[in-house]
Amino acid sequence: MRILIQRVKEARVSVDNEVCGSIGKGLLIFLGIHREDKPEVVSWLASKALGLRLFADAEGKMNLSLKETGGQALVVSQFTLYGNCLNGRRPDFIQSAPPDIALPLYEKFVDEINRELGSVQTGKFGAYMDVSLVNDGPVTFLIER
Repeated sequence: MRILIQRVKEARVSVDNEVCGSIGKGLLIFLGIHREDKPEVVSWLASKALGLRLFADAEGKMNLSLKETGGQALVVSQFTLYGNCLNGRRPDFIQSAPPDIALPLYEKFVDEINRELGSVQTGKFGAYMDVSLVNDGPVTFLIER
């Protein structure tokens, strides 16, 4: 499982020109699920995302977590995080989980974030989405487990 986390000033995701998720200051979390991922990984990864100290304290140091700042989270499923671009010029997605494996893990991840924060915004699993954001920093991290 991989997450690409971006600290944002704002972000939103739309499907067919209709906004389905929108946040102010917080984290935009792109979630990629590997075909061999298990549910045990989800709790660790969600906790890691929410506990990372990615926000500035009073002295301007990255010393506060999302939970400590009261920021928001937007989770977007992104199977392309497991795209392989090493062979040829067309990426393959052999390592990406098919929807029947990925959807329950995605829903579990969203539930974990919601449980910790009290709310979470999401994209629409499996849909073609337009994602817009104002990256804060920029601050971007890739975490894999």
